[in-house]
Amino acid sequence: MARAKNKEEASGTAHLVATLAKALREQQQLTQSELGKLMGYTGSAVSAMETCAQPASDDMLVKLEEAVGGGLGVFDEARKWMLLEKYPTRFRGFAEMEAEAVTLSSYETLVVDGLFQTEAYARALIGGGYPPVSEQKREELVEARLARRKLFDRDPAPMIELILEESVLRRPFGSWEVQREQLRSLAEDARRDNVCVQVLPMDRGLRGTYAGDRGSMKLVVTKEHEHVVYMEVEDQGILISDPPEVSQLAHRYAKIRAQALSPDDSLSLIERLAGEER
Repeated sequence: MARAKNKEEASGTAHLVATLAKALREQQQLTQSELGKLMGYTGSAVSAMETCAQPASDDMLVKLEEAVGGGLGVFDEARKWMLLEKYPTRFRGFAEMEAEAVTLSSYETLVVDGLFQTEAYARALIGGGYPPVSEQKREELVEARLARRKLFDRDPAPMIELILEESVLRRPFGSWEVQREQLRSLAEDARRDNVCVQVLPMDRGLRGTYAGDRGSMKLVVTKEHEHVVYMEVEDQGILISDPPEVSQLAHRYAKIRAQALSPDDSLSLIERLAGEER
């Protein structure tokens, strides 16, 4: 039943990869089991890929290129599109922009920013959402989310800023151990030379000014040095490029950043919460 649903949900790229892989396998007179052995997979895994009952993973695409790609690079090229099609439609345009960003600045109010999420945290968050998604779709979304972390080590390295509401650090998903693991990972990322993480205290409003009441946002400087803002509201993705609107949102972000704890104090808070027992 699950595999039948997978076939229905498989993307156009997944079907193209399946057709091409089968054609190249047959051209080289390989059985499914023989191709699987070359790649380190079972014959049934190859069969599932060719029927889209279990579309090719990123690792399988790498192995397909090595085994039957013939130096054409088609499976390597497919990796980008397979990954992109795993994202929700609303996020795809921004995902391409994020991957090539010069500067990425995010403010999050409810959950840890997807770029910083651990596998366990992402799986608990996606698996517990509504409406529920199939196991296959959940794993695709987790894989796509984790792939975004390549941005941290890209050359040239982008500048990445993250401001989190303190409540995000205290809101667990999956289990308290999942949350602690996420906080430890967040602390490690905060120590990167090209990353700055700050926390907006929960009691900030008691000081009379609080700039974060309008919700989350992401500010991007693209490789063409254009300034764009991305926001999500109830499964709707909004890209804003109008200069006056972007400027106003950038000023609001700057105010939020000024009201947050310093990077050093934020890191100390994250580390303390990561060490708390529940």
